[in-house]
Amino acid sequence: MDMPAYLTGQLLLAFPGIGDPRFEHAVIAMCAHDDAGALGIGVGAIADGIGFHELLRQFDIDPGVAPDCPIHLGGPVEPQRGFVLHSLDWGGQDSIQVADRWGLSGTIDVLRAIAEGKGPSQWIAALGYAGWAPGQLEEELTRHGWFVTPGTTRLLFDIPPTRRWEQAYADAGVDSSLLAPTAGQA
Repeated sequence: MDMPAYLTGQLLLAFPGIGDPRFEHAVIAMCAHDDAGALGIGVGAIADGIGFHELLRQFDIDPGVAPDCPIHLGGPVEPQRGFVLHSLDWGGQDSIQVADRWGLSGTIDVLRAIAEGKGPSQWIAALGYAGWAPGQLEEELTRHGWFVTPGTTRLLFDIPPTRRWEQAYADAGVDSSLLAPTAGQA
């Protein structure tokens, strides 16, 4: 079976029973995938105990006009590192455009811009990321565990985090309630 070579701009959805509790019902927005490996930001779970205003205060930024929205669990790698997935109507220092679908920023300028009301019109803040070494994700895709579906700005910015996993499967024509946590044998 041929796997897609590069998944940048796609969503990775964890199958039930993936075998790693950190990724149970995960929705990962893939931001980079090439011969050097892969990087994605989790957008399906919220971090407990921290909101956007608290994150801004940690950087001595006045929240200004920014809403006090939840922070996403971006992934298990470097959970102290922050990222913002955002609409393409804003770009700043070291922002990258992801497959003409969204932007990714990991520097403080995006936080300041959001607080000042000059940032992207749509955005998600996350702590940490999911990362794969060269060839690791391709190998994982050959086993039971991940489902790949197009990444859309509607799924990222308009669907509540607690519904993204189910809605992404539904958009792909899959009834997630019928997914089994184990693979069968023939």
